[in-house]
Amino acid sequence: MTATIEQQIATELGVRPAQVVAAVGLLDSGATVPFIARYRKEVTGTLDDTQLRALEERLSYLRELAGRRTAILESIQAQGKLTDELRAAVVGAETKARLEDIYLPYKPKRRTKAQIAREAGLQPLAESLLGDPTGVPEHAAAGFVSPERGVPDAAAALGGARAILIERFDEDADLLGELRETLWSRGRLSSAVREGRQSDGSKFSDYFAFSEPLPKLPSHRTLALLRGEKEDILTLSLDIEDVPDGSGAYASALNSAPGTPVGQAPTYYEGRIAARFGILDAGRPGDRWLLDTVRWAWRTRIYHHLALDLRMRLRQNAEHEAIRVFAANLRDLLLAAPAGTRATLGLDPGLRTGVKVAVVDGTGKVLATDTIYPHVPAQRWEQSLATLATLCAAHAVDLIAIGNGTASRETDKLAAELISRHPELSLTKAVVSEAGASVYSASAYAAAELPGMDVSLRGAVSIARRLQDPLAELVKIDPKSIGVGQYQHDLSEVALSRSLETVVEDCVNAVGVDVNTASVPLLARVSGIGDGLAANIVAHRDRVGPFRSRAGLLDVPRLGAKAYEQCAGFLRVLGGDDPLDASAVHPESYPVVRRIVTATSVALPQLLGNSSLLRSLRPADFVTDTVGLPTVTDILSELDKPGRDPRPAFATAAFAEGVDTIGDLSVGMVLEGAVTNVAAFGAFVDVGVHQDGLVHISAMSHRYVADPRDVVKPGDIVRVKVTAVDVNRKRIGLSLRLDEEPASSGASASASGSGSAGSASAAGSAGSAASTDRSQPGRGDRRGQRPSRPQGGAAGSKPADGALADALRRAGFGR
Repeated sequence: MTATIEQQIATELGVRPAQVVAAVGLLDSGATVPFIARYRKEVTGTLDDTQLRALEERLSYLRELAGRRTAILESIQAQGKLTDELRAAVVGAETKARLEDIYLPYKPKRRTKAQIAREAGLQPLAESLLGDPTGVPEHAAAGFVSPERGVPDAAAALGGARAILIERFDEDADLLGELRETLWSRGRLSSAVREGRQSDGSKFSDYFAFSEPLPKLPSHRTLALLRGEKEDILTLSLDIEDVPDGSGAYASALNSAPGTPVGQAPTYYEGRIAARFGILDAGRPGDRWLLDTVRWAWRTRIYHHLALDLRMRLRQNAEHEAIRVFAANLRDLLLAAPAGTRATLGLDPGLRTGVKVAVVDGTGKVLATDTIYPHVPAQRWEQSLATLATLCAAHAVDLIAIGNGTASRETDKLAAELISRHPELSLTKAVVSEAGASVYSASAYAAAELPGMDVSLRGAVSIARRLQDPLAELVKIDPKSIGVGQYQHDLSEVALSRSLETVVEDCVNAVGVDVNTASVPLLARVSGIGDGLAANIVAHRDRVGPFRSRAGLLDVPRLGAKAYEQCAGFLRVLGGDDPLDASAVHPESYPVVRRIVTATSVALPQLLGNSSLLRSLRPADFVTDTVGLPTVTDILSELDKPGRDPRPAFATAAFAEGVDTIGDLSVGMVLEGAVTNVAAFGAFVDVGVHQDGLVHISAMSHRYVADPRDVVKPGDIVRVKVTAVDVNRKRIGLSLRLDEEPASSGASASASGSGSAGSASAAGSAGSAASTDRSQPGRGDRRGQRPSRPQGGAAGSKPADGALADALRRAGFGR
């Protein structure tokens, strides 16, 4: 009996089928993952959001697979070729690749040489030659000569028969599956620099002579290699391990086949094709012709076919991992510590164009803007300090947010001097990422939110708000523009967007949203609310005034009962009519809270935060037929700490005085910095010199580290030791292992660009081509995304032979 989709997912996730069936039912009814994870725990058996996201993704894939399976069965049935065996094979296919392999012989296609040969009546000849090699091929072909059918002689007849057999070999699903996996396990991707491109492609220098097994190629190296090929810097080739078949008779026949180089043994792959169709050298007249057909099939068709598959697999694997890393980093950035509702001065640094200034109050409302010119060429330092001091005093500013673009350190010095000269202002400064700020400044939403304000000043406003609440500000920007991923412009637009959107949705709902201050983009990410409803909520709020209760949401046009069910628990009404409206307790559970109030004989305001009393209660006492133990437990936890923010406490990095540029660094320095990005190979840290340094994964701990995110996350404040500095190539090697000598750090080789072929750390290096890559906006583009970083590797193995290399070039590996 074939397992249902729900049963298959349950097996893969290690949960009960009933849990999956319940979750699928909720998803199909329009419920969102955040809502199900938090408010339907009894229904799903407490599946968490990670499990639900995996379930949702797998459900989509398997349903697409089922739809494709149905279409294929209908197509084959219409051709009158659907047998019970074939139906079983189609129904049993577990992946899209396997399904397409099975369908390949029946897939409508343009007229091929094989089809033309069949139309010429050569199918019986092909069958007889394959089934009975005792006859002489030329003699058998003579009976099929027919000039009127386009078969002028025996050679043409044999050519048509060969085309038919080659197509059959290339469309055998089991054979293709076996050869594909063997190629994957034994293949190596190699690269070489194109002639005359050494200088232009210096950022890819670690790949000028590179080779690594396909299964071991990490995402960042694959994407770097493909980027180098796309930019016409590198030529890629697939080297495969040609294992002799081991059959002396078969080798003898192939070595004497037409076109076979003297002494060249047949490959393992050719042997597997021959074995699949019972072809061998038994001294019969037709054996040599069939063995030669096998060689032709492998060299001209099957290898080319599988090479394309492997290239797609490489890219898909790399994209999947890159998207996973991007999503993880985005999650950490969105959930970074907020400075809170404090008046903030935002400084968008610049030299010639000046430093843009914006003051916002605790709610993010713009109070004042200005432009100062403290740096070269104007050098109005004192005037700038006076302007900032006046603004801070006039608006009771607590925080100074400094963008990390051009002139950031110079502006940071200005802020430090302001704090030193005016201790009475009690100011705190922090450097924040500008990534994506230019995208926001030029957006239609920014124009509507800040009408009449110059585009350049909008950036200062965004910088100030980012310090107050990173999540609330960053949701206004396309997640792809935030710049915490690897090679994002090389990734699937659809897959990346879908992944990042789910991350934003999960983060927003994990924190909760103040319905009376939230922007349209922030409200649009709340469970059950899209862009249209978000705009309606804001319009209603502007027209009627602040919401006094969650129930007031039902007065918003087009916000019905279903949307209210999905969103109400994630929206907060602070200072409203009901204290519960400021908590994560869903309105549907308010009756449970009333029962708790009755049982404790304590008024709700006094019950909230009363830890000793709440922890003395037994959750089971409040369970009903509709409200289970998990929900009651969550309610008691929320009453204990109502409206708690899951994000960490706010902290800032203190950059070292006098260390402003990469030239100020020296090996052995210990500095404080902020983690800006985490990749599969390590973490990038801003130490205040306009160029992030790399802490390679091997320099993160004295213990083995499988995933850098187990050690650090974007936004973390860390102390690092400088292990290598390359001013010319703008590379900085850092280590979290402060107690060792710099030379022993695994980050050293990668940061310095030494790229030793025998060094594991060099082979895994990320920074080897990082700093000079400006194909994406980066620090040099002030507010753009951080530059992507092509990865390094070791030099190594032999190239493929000429024929295989030519086939691979046709398949897309090289040009």
